[in-house]
Amino acid sequence: MTGINIPKILQLAPSPAYVVDLGRLRHNLAILDDVQKRSGAKILLAMKAFSMWSVFPLISATLQGVCASSPWEARLGREEFGGEVHSFAAAFKESDVIELLRISNHLVFNSFNQLERFRPLWKKEKGRVSIGLRVNPQHSEGHTDIYDPCAVNSRLGIPLKEFEGRSLSGVEGLHFHTLCEQLFEPLERTARAFEEKFGHFLPGMKWLNLGGGHHITRNGYDIDGLVELVRYFREKYDLEVYLEPGEAIAIGTGLLVGEVLDVVNNGMDIAILDVSATCHMPDILEMPYRPEIMGGFDAGNKAHTYRLGGPSCLAGDIIGDWSFEQPLKTGDRLAFLDMAHYTMVKTTTFNGIRHPHICTYEPQTEELKIVRSFEYQDFKSRLS
Repeated sequence: MTGINIPKILQLAPSPAYVVDLGRLRHNLAILDDVQKRSGAKILLAMKAFSMWSVFPLISATLQGVCASSPWEARLGREEFGGEVHSFAAAFKESDVIELLRISNHLVFNSFNQLERFRPLWKKEKGRVSIGLRVNPQHSEGHTDIYDPCAVNSRLGIPLKEFEGRSLSGVEGLHFHTLCEQLFEPLERTARAFEEKFGHFLPGMKWLNLGGGHHITRNGYDIDGLVELVRYFREKYDLEVYLEPGEAIAIGTGLLVGEVLDVVNNGMDIAILDVSATCHMPDILEMPYRPEIMGGFDAGNKAHTYRLGGPSCLAGDIIGDWSFEQPLKTGDRLAFLDMAHYTMVKTTTFNGIRHPHICTYEPQTEELKIVRSFEYQDFKSRLS
């Protein structure tokens, strides 16, 4: 989160609020643009990680399009981003395929069953929509099963044995996605495993999608290695290579601003905030994940230790334990770091808790803009 004026944002932002720093977003896009230019890869925004469409005009000036996981994501990408739209899901309804064929450039199936079931539909769009298959290299680099597409008995991707006796007629590309929050080396090892199993299919393909989950814009990522890997596949197999990062686009760009509502004691000091783990940061409970806090340290490291919790009625709505140099009091602001990706896209309105404002911060002018605020009708309209 270097380069972000956190004290200024805390001063200007309402609470709670997600705030995306446009300067850091431009920084990430410059790195991705360098990868595109040097490697020849086409890079897509993975909307499942970051769908803040008010900044799509900035992102679309650099990236080639979006990858979507549902008709609604694909439609948002087509309407607000432009460029290419690549669509994949673990399984589709017929109505999904009909809609996606109208708005997608690539449509990727997760099984031969679905490929053949919908062949009469997609065959009519040959030449306009490119059809692909997601494969499973069965090479696991993940550390958390819930986010590991190559975990044992995974439903994602077709293993090699399923290709036996199957026709690839009409299939123009292969796609694998196996990583989560990782650097280049796991991708390199996975690519080798993929090529060993599926490389003999590539001479008949037009494109290869290396997926996302690798933190291209994070410090320490081997950019040169990625460029070399993309060039290798492009030159050896004469095909287009796609990358579809999500987190790498928004990593380090966002804060979640929260406020202390009360401090109570039940065996330890507990600060109750206006932000919620279950409503606003669900990865804390699902992954589990521990965000960083500006001025926050591991419990016991500083003089004042608190358990931070949300305002909901869920007993487990606990963000975690941190220590601070000064005691927390009602009205204090906290800045949770790196909270742009997999936050806004996963929020809920459980308990009717207000969704945080969505804001941008322009460091060149120090302007904080409230892009969207949420009201009671936003909550009511989700129910019936």
